[in-house]
Amino acid sequence: MAAKKGSGASGKKRMTKAQRKRRKQKKIAILAIEAVVVVVLVVALYFVSKLDIIHREDISDEDIITNEEMEEGLLVDAEDVTINDNIGGHMEGYRNIALFGVDARNNNLGKGVRSDTIIIASINENTKEVRLVSIYRDTYLNLGNDSYSKCNEAYAVGGAKQAINMINMNTDLNITDYVTVGWAAVADTVDALGGIQIDVDAEELKHLNNYQVETSQSLGRSYKRLEQTGLVTLDGIQAVSYCRIRYTAGDDYKRTERQREVIQALADKAKAATPDKLDQIANKVFPQTATSLKLTEILDLLKDITSYNIVETSGFPSAEYRSTGVIKSGGRDHGDCVIPVDLETNVMILHQFLFGDVGDYKPSEAVQSYSEKIRSDSGTSKPDTGGSE
Repeated sequence: MAAKKGSGASGKKRMTKAQRKRRKQKKIAILAIEAVVVVVLVVALYFVSKLDIIHREDISDEDIITNEEMEEGLLVDAEDVTINDNIGGHMEGYRNIALFGVDARNNNLGKGVRSDTIIIASINENTKEVRLVSIYRDTYLNLGNDSYSKCNEAYAVGGAKQAINMINMNTDLNITDYVTVGWAAVADTVDALGGIQIDVDAEELKHLNNYQVETSQSLGRSYKRLEQTGLVTLDGIQAVSYCRIRYTAGDDYKRTERQREVIQALADKAKAATPDKLDQIANKVFPQTATSLKLTEILDLLKDITSYNIVETSGFPSAEYRSTGVIKSGGRDHGDCVIPVDLETNVMILHQFLFGDVGDYKPSEAVQSYSEKIRSDSGTSKPDTGGSE
């Protein structure tokens, strides 16, 4: 459905055509930079003419796994909402996209690298509200091939396709598209914008400098040691290193908060940038981006892009139904994992967060079976959920 261009009616002083075009370009570009940092969800949505420098991978429907009950829901007519409610119809009107941030060396955005960041972006196609959920990378889940380990292993084993299947199988979602970006893209964006201001405490300062050594080696760049705490201006390497800190109070949970803090700081900085500056950033970032989105899909998302608004963010599994512990199973030591105790309750909470009213939806039998396996492997027991199954 094509969106009509506005008539431009206004009681104020009228802008010239060139001014309107430049203003529109700037609004679009600002949103693009926000998306770059949120693992570049909508980076590809703005500078459509630059699609030839983005890595594209077609993922066929046959390669995507959705749990049986959810698949049935997708096949029901859109207007038959009441029937859909208990088998996935509550997802009608939402576009769900997987976002991956990888430690891409040699610009490798495919399998062979683990995903440092895994985010579900759910777009309400009516209200244009966007909700983001970070899946903690050490979460012990089905990897999309009925083997179990830390979920970030799925991308390393089978690239975006297997990582999407991992998300769908464990969460009853219907994701078919993804965007992947390397950490270099974030560093380039921060540097191009002149750095970002972040409040760094003493514990974070120590780990930030330690991470800079690895980050600079990984990206093939020099780094500048940060010497003070408080509100400081971070450059690209420092900002990426700040995002990667996990050995402080809060562990990986606090790490995802830092990522959101950097996202907000970059969004604020981008609002003051010129269209030329943002276009320069896009030119540098796009070669470090991979996506399954086709031009027609990008244009469809683009038509109302200035209306999109990130309204809430969260993490999976939820604080109330997770634990941590070393898991040894299948002849492997999986190390210290985040354990979703239990998976089906976490999936219900996830759907309520993303979609609001979920009607009669209950987690699929597949999710329930994965939950049993996770409890068995981790030696945990099903928690009391107040009588819910």
